[in-house]
Amino acid sequence: MKPFKSVFTFFASVAFCFWSVTASADTITVKEKDSVNNAMLKSFQQKLAMMERQQIEDSIARADLLEKINSSKNTEMQSALQKQLNELSTAQQLREIQKKTQIDSLKKKVKGSPVIGFFNDTLFVIYNKMGSFSASDRARAVSERIKKMSILLRTSSDSLIVAEGEGSSDITFGENVIVSVTDIDALWNNTSRKDLAYRYKQIINNSIAQYHFEINIGTLAKEIGLAILVILIVGFGLRYISRFFVWSAKKIEEQENKLIKGIAFKNYTLFDAHRQVEVLLMVNKFVKWLVILVVIYVALPILFGIFPWTRDFADTLFGYILNPIKKIAIGLWNYLPNLITIIVILFVFKYVMKGITFLKTEIEKGDLTISGFYPDWANPTYQIVKVLVAAFAVVVIFPYLPGSDSPVFQGVSVFLGFLFTFGSAGSLSNIIAGLVLTYMRLFKIGDRVKIGEVMGDVIEKSMLVTRVRTPKNEIISIPNSTVMNSHTINYSSDAPEKGLIVHTTVTIGYDVPWRDMHRILIEAAGRTELLLAEPVPFVLQTSLDDFYVSYQINAYTNEPNKQSKIYSDLHQNIQDVCNENGVEILSPHYRAARDGNMVTIPANYLADDYKAPSFRVKIKK
Repeated sequence: MKPFKSVFTFFASVAFCFWSVTASADTITVKEKDSVNNAMLKSFQQKLAMMERQQIEDSIARADLLEKINSSKNTEMQSALQKQLNELSTAQQLREIQKKTQIDSLKKKVKGSPVIGFFNDTLFVIYNKMGSFSASDRARAVSERIKKMSILLRTSSDSLIVAEGEGSSDITFGENVIVSVTDIDALWNNTSRKDLAYRYKQIINNSIAQYHFEINIGTLAKEIGLAILVILIVGFGLRYISRFFVWSAKKIEEQENKLIKGIAFKNYTLFDAHRQVEVLLMVNKFVKWLVILVVIYVALPILFGIFPWTRDFADTLFGYILNPIKKIAIGLWNYLPNLITIIVILFVFKYVMKGITFLKTEIEKGDLTISGFYPDWANPTYQIVKVLVAAFAVVVIFPYLPGSDSPVFQGVSVFLGFLFTFGSAGSLSNIIAGLVLTYMRLFKIGDRVKIGEVMGDVIEKSMLVTRVRTPKNEIISIPNSTVMNSHTINYSSDAPEKGLIVHTTVTIGYDVPWRDMHRILIEAAGRTELLLAEPVPFVLQTSLDDFYVSYQINAYTNEPNKQSKIYSDLHQNIQDVCNENGVEILSPHYRAARDGNMVTIPANYLADDYKAPSFRVKIKK
């Protein structure tokens, strides 16, 4: 019996908590509703008071006119007085119409105060105040009178009487007035005062009869028995649900390395068998508690619906699920035209993008040529146009999004825009620089470049950075904004057509004839593998220094990415050819001691009888 005892205790505690929360919520709701109604009815009550005063004045004037008509024997005087009397009647009718019009407009905004029956059900609603009593005060007082009359006096439905008064129709029990119905009450309910009073009487009679039936011993016994039956069914259900999930957990554990062999993608094991079993056990446990909660949630409204005192709880519990579902369904139905509009817009923009993609592909392949537009501009231009088209599509679709006109949605949009603008300032500058570099066509993938102090081959051009591989296989990432602010040398742009000139400088003393050095350097360039024979290499004498001549060998190559090897081979060949021709690669320095030394002028420039002078030595006596 322990499971059933725990189930019963659980239901009892839930019912008590739910009643407490609902009661406190109802109290807060009543107070808030009173303040709202009082604020909205204030101006109406003032206008109504003025109409009441005018009606009293008109009643006095009408009585006076009737007395004068009866006492007057002058026909013309009677006719004039009758005309005034008709005008008063017309004014009264206009006031009644005005009252009704104002009440009809207030009904859309004002919520009445309900008269609560024995089982927290609403018997009828009171909208206007009476004297110093507000609508909610009247409703509470009537509720208390009905309950006191029925519970304490054990009245029958025949004991209620409708008594007509001068300004109201009173529903009485003995000498006690249960509720007073005024003309304003009748206007609020679109009926006459007498009919409304009899309607309220019938409602109260039915409520009393229902109450006596519900508190009957036989009815209570049936309801208690039905509640116990529901608790027993739920208890058995929860018991067998728990057993079922325990059984399913054992079955899952038994299938480890049998049916459950893990989940793998290619060579990567996402879940081995043991881990997959643990996940399935967690899912099993989650489903178990979910089913238990659903069963309890469904059982509580059924249990609350058995007793009339708790039937409102059942409606509230079901409302927690049905009301959101209803709102979602209504929202989706109302949003359907906008959704269809968004689908049509997306469909149009989809085919616009397909057309732009087709043009991009044709330009890239060279099938479509546009004057002044290079094929390598096709993809970046396509990316820009794609972003612009997507942004335009968002702008077009935005008004059709749910909640797009709400201040919260707009505030979030502005906040995200603020974060994007100020949080990505550096990135935006790099993106803009990347676009400028693309259209400047400074370099392309594979070019040998020198950016600032970095030299290497371009291996990647992105919207943010340019990556360069140096001759030492170092990958250097350079922000595009830095590339824009630095000088860039492209060694590869003209190399295939005009060739890149590689050059190196050698300093040789004046004793070596310059023509021989030209020949030696050109021969060394000719032996270098990656240098071109055509155009012919050439030598420039870049300076005549104090002690030597600077010879610069210039040769063409169409392999700019292999400059390191070219220079190394060229230097080796210069050394070999110089050695073969007996030329020392030296940069001699001369002293001012000329006696006994051969002049540095080449021999073919000297006279045939030239002899090197000897040292002159003098002995001082």
